[in-house]
Amino acid sequence: MEKLGLRERKKQRTREALIDAARALFCTHGFEATTIEQIAEAVEVSTRTFFRYFASKEDVALALADEQITAVLEAFAAQPAGLPVLTALQAAATEVMRTYESDPRFLDLQNLISVSPALTAARIERATARFDEVASLIGARMGVDPTVDPRPHLVASVALCAVQPAVAAWRAAGRQESESELVGQAFDLLSAGLDYPAGPSSTGGPDVVL
Repeated sequence: MEKLGLRERKKQRTREALIDAARALFCTHGFEATTIEQIAEAVEVSTRTFFRYFASKEDVALALADEQITAVLEAFAAQPAGLPVLTALQAAATEVMRTYESDPRFLDLQNLISVSPALTAARIERATARFDEVASLIGARMGVDPTVDPRPHLVASVALCAVQPAVAAWRAAGRQESESELVGQAFDLLSAGLDYPAGPSSTGGPDVVL
């Protein structure tokens, strides 16, 4: 891996400092009550500097969630080629979740999202923005073209928009299992109907009759 230069390392440190300061302020004052000015002041930078790294409060609050989605997609792409779609997604998601569960920042993020409708909506919106990327990865695993076969987009919808809300609802209902366990259970329940087998590595596939 190529080493970052001095300028890049400084920018990375500033970014991480803004994330950490925002997290501390959100946990103390709440997401809605915290201002961008307060976050910038805590790191001793200007608001202009803040906006060089993040477009909004939601952006800095969900930076870890964005990293998590990227990590899940990378882990999904790295799963053995023969695994069916939801099996591979479940393995990738639970693997990444278990890693993040050891990070106290992740628990803070979960708590923040659970009490903030704005962050809940923003998280779903940001995940949905990667819809085509997820469908493309799923199509590649199935050996089909997502522009012709509707199944990759269906599974992408389930993965991005159904699993986390289901886990949040279970948590609100009193379920105490870890996030990775609940995500795994959600995929287990979905697999019976949506776990399509892996197909050839080609980009095309048989026509699907709806």
